[in-house]
Amino acid sequence: MPTRRSILLISAAFLAAGADAEAAAGDPIKMFDTDADGTLDLAEVKKAAAALFAKLDPDHDGTLDRRELAGRLSARELAAADPDHDGTLTLDEYLAVVEQRFHAANPDGDGTLDAKELRTPAGRALLRLLR
Repeated sequence: MPTRRSILLISAAFLAAGADAEAAAGDPIKMFDTDADGTLDLAEVKKAAAALFAKLDPDHDGTLDRRELAGRLSARELAAADPDHDGTLTLDEYLAVVEQRFHAANPDGDGTLDAKELRTPAGRALLRLLR
């Protein structure tokens, strides 16, 4: 039979896990930093973008249209990212935009993004393509 102490310890652990998950949900580095180095590199960003692409493609046709992009790109940005002008983005086209935004958010050119870089307008524009 569980003791009062064991119930309190289990409750505390459960609450702490929930708090950690909530903090990670708001922190893009914690969400996407698969190598736990405290920064995001291009591979981590592309992995997150590809996962979001799959989630945003409910009809599984391999493309995202304006509606499926849900405001992540403006009409002008979508047109610029759509070389075949079919009104949709393939995964490769989407990842090309992600890569452009990654480089725009990385002014020091070190190949990684830290929390400060992600808080810039360019960093926030990138994060719109990851969440």
